[in-house]
Amino acid sequence: MSSTNSSAITEFILLGLTDRPELQPFLFMLFLTVYFVTILGNLGMIVLIRLDSHLHTPMYFFLTNLAFVDLCYTSNATPQMLTNFLSEKKSISFVGCFIQCYIFIALLLTEFYMLAAMAYDRYMAICDPLCYSVKMSRLVCICLATFPYVYGFSDGLFQAILTFRLTFCRSNVINHFYCADPPLIKLSCSDTYVKEHAMLISAGFNLSNSLTIILVSYTFIIATILRIKSAEGRCKAFSTCGSHMMAVTLFYGTLFCMYVRPPTNKTVEESKIMAVFYTFVNPVLNPLIYSLRNKDVKQALKNVLRQNMVRTMSVPPLSNKT
Repeated sequence: MSSTNSSAITEFILLGLTDRPELQPFLFMLFLTVYFVTILGNLGMIVLIRLDSHLHTPMYFFLTNLAFVDLCYTSNATPQMLTNFLSEKKSISFVGCFIQCYIFIALLLTEFYMLAAMAYDRYMAICDPLCYSVKMSRLVCICLATFPYVYGFSDGLFQAILTFRLTFCRSNVINHFYCADPPLIKLSCSDTYVKEHAMLISAGFNLSNSLTIILVSYTFIIATILRIKSAEGRCKAFSTCGSHMMAVTLFYGTLFCMYVRPPTNKTVEESKIMAVFYTFVNPVLNPLIYSLRNKDVKQALKNVLRQNMVRTMSVPPLSNKT
């Protein structure tokens, strides 16, 4: 970050979703509820998978990581957003804005490749079930889950540094509810050619690369399932990847055109609407998708609740000593 930046602007003002004061209390309660449900759902999913030994498989290992990414993802922007709903000065420090922008990009890229790793896991489970336990060993799973974090936080740091090396001297008002790249670029009075093209290349490469892995995996998966003779076998095979397909459709559907175009006033306004989906809607829906459509998760939840009830009932009552 350049010294010119620091001397020119020390904080940014976040305009948020709306400038209508009468809507602020309602939006605060709405997003607080969504945030609470998101934390409860994703944290509950992580704990449930950890507690039930039947879920200690590669598929649920990746699902744990996806829930963790979603948990961090929504926690990056939501607390600041909720604070701004109730405060008159909706500001964030220059360093805080850098950290928020960096973590947001890093987690976005991490989720790209975590979903791709989950697609590869489903490909191995359905297309090569006999060698699944060997090829998807614990070491392989750890490597497949570690790569998205390492790559995401490396490329995210590079993109964030390019953004905050720009000179911000026009205004410090960000037309968004968090520190996002497009509105920050609009505030710069220096040459943004390198940053814009780096953002487009990164977004285009990572979006297409991760999506290609997913599409190729599901091409082989569908071809394998269609060769299964029994209808019951086909339904069972489809059910093992149905939740992941829904999560992928939801995530990529809201992101497809997000960063693959130069920032303008119109795209910044559109990005605020789309950002609500992948910052709040996706993280809160993923646990519901994987729990409501998954018999193993529902059975694991029943087992954990049953065990807790048995333990509670087996505890002897405290006797009154006179």
